Amino acid sequence: MRLKGKTAVITGGGSGFGEGIAKTYAREGANVVVNDLNGAAAERVASEIALAGGKAIAVAGDISKEADWHALRIAAIDDFGSVQIVVNNAGATHRNKPVLDVTESEFDRVYAVNVKGLYWSVREFVPYFRERGGGVFVNIASTAGVRPRPGLVWYNGSKGAMIIASKALAAELGPDRIRVNCVNPVIGETGLMTEFMGMEDTPENRQRFLAGIPLGRFSTPQDIANAALYLASDEAEFVTGVCLEVDGGRCV
Repeated sequence: MRLKGKTAVITGGGSGFGEGIAKTYAREGANVVVNDLNGAAAERVASEIALAGGKAIAVAGDISKEADWHALRIAAIDDFGSVQIVVNNAGATHRNKPVLDVTESEFDRVYAVNVKGLYWSVREFVPYFRERGGGVFVNIASTAGVRPRPGLVWYNGSKGAMIIASKALAAELGPDRIRVNCVNPVIGETGLMTEFMGMEDTPENRQRFLAGIPLGRFSTPQDIANAALYLASDEAEFVTGVCLEVDGGRCV
């Protein structure tokens, strides 16, 4: 078990990539704290982990809020005693559409979740990790941050910000033995798929997006979980500042 004895906080763990990461970490021995804005979804994932023999709790909360991050850390420590890993997975997007059609409220929500959520994560956990002598952040960014698509301008920008911030954090926090890495998924079959496509989810429309992925399929939660597992494990103890593209060759 590659994460035995460790506790991981996973945001957006109630579905999609976050659910895949939470269940994979639990199978590898981690205690898992499943955070999601949708409390019922978080409870479902935590319950399914427990039924499979793992250890998990659910903590509802909005990662764009400082108070919710504080409550998340306290809940994790109260239940499991310590935290070694934080996975910043929760994300938001505006619908794929022309840049001038994106409203201010859509812009604000994307940056509140994708960028400010990381800010609060760092504010809450870096002092704690420093006290403990180290820790790990795994940030789920996107290929949109390195090879942007038309129609997703502000989403692209938010993921680019996450990638650059992760590299800068790795450089700054390395002396504290805090590792910071990213996973960059290509489009996958998650709850945001229709928003990314900006059109009805039909076989014909899917093919338009698959045409740009050399391996010929969308990413899956397990694909992303496998990468996030490696980056959180002791096998990656000398890996920091990396953005691992899990994209079937999209960014080649």
